[in-house]
Amino acid sequence: MTNNEDLAALTAKICAALAMKPEIFITHPAELRILRSMSEDELREFAEKHGWHVVRRLGGRRIEFYNDASARAEL
Repeated sequence: MTNNEDLAALTAKICAALAMKPEIFITHPAELRILRSMSEDELREFAEKHGWHVVRRLGGRRIEFYNDASARAEL
């Protein structure tokens, strides 16, 4: 797993971005490294916990997060 401080900082960045717009694309290598250290299930669980939908793009150059309206209704 990844360093909790790094993940907390990345979570804050994603939260701030999704408060302003419907999606965020993570492309910075250091941020991608944090997310790639998670298994597919861990990443999906992380996103669901925060009311997001996550998409890993083919080629691995970016990971996308979107607000998930259905998940937000349950929070």
